[in-house]
This record gives sequence, structure tokens and C-alpha cells, in this order.
Amino acid sequence: MLVKTDLKQLYEIDDNLWLEETVKLLKEKRFNELDLDNLIEELEDLGKSQYLAVRSWLYRIIIHVLLLEYWTVEYERNYRHWRSEIRAFRFDLKGRLTTNFTNKLEQDLENIYPHAVEYVAEKTGLKLNIFPQNCPYSLAQLLDSDFLP
Repeated sequence: MLVKTDLKQLYEIDDNLWLEETVKLLKEKRFNELDLDNLIEELEDLGKSQYLAVRSWLYRIIIHVLLLEYWTVEYERNYRHWRSEIRAFRFDLKGRLTTNFTNKLEQDLENIYPHAVEYVAEKTGLKLNIFPQNCPYSLAQLLDSDFLP
């Protein structure tokens, strides 16, 4: 049996074993033996990591929607690929989407969009000024399996 100070030391040596021990303590309701400082830090990091994954899928959806709508030179050769990528990213995103993440993405959409525009402009050689300054798509549209520009 590990005590709290041992758990703090274990965290520095073997974080996976620390996690196993922490889960065991939680299941056994031995809350007073938990390493709360590191547990709180890990839970916060987990939430951030999950949100960054969700945000990344939305970013990729926007990129591919922009490619479909604006890169006409490559459209005929690539549109099926872009559409299938959008489908895959939506599937991945919806598998992780929660009410909280939906609200955060709604707030973050205008921050994500310019980065997607910059990526598409760099990839395609298109001028930045051909793209709308603000995101022309709603989050609902970007998540809608039937929406394509």
C-alpha cells in the first residue's frame, strides 16, 4: 500500500503506475490517500487535451470546406478526397463532442477560421483577400453531414 507521499514520488518516477494506483484508491474510496495536487493537474491536462483534439478536427473540416469552395483549379481532381476527409473528420469530431465542447467551439470558431484560411492560402497559392474575413459557416453547418459548399 502506497501512502500519499509515496504517490507524489511515484508520479515523478512512473506516471503510468501512479495512474494505476490512483484509480485503485478511487475505486476503493480511499480518498484521503490520494495525491490531489497531481490528480487535479492530470484532470486539467486531460480536459485540455481532449478539447485540442476536438478543435483540431474542426480546423481540418474548415480547411477542406475551403478547399472545396475555393480551389477550383484542383477541384475536379480532388473533390472526392476533400469530401471524404470532411466526412471522416466530422465522424471523429462527433464521437468526442459534448455540450461543453460544442459551446467552446462556438466561441472559438472565429479564432480557428483565420488559421484555416492561412493554411489553405499557403497550400493553394490563392490570395488571402479572396476568402471572407469572418467565418462564413456556422458551427451547425460545419458539423452537418449534409452540408457542403
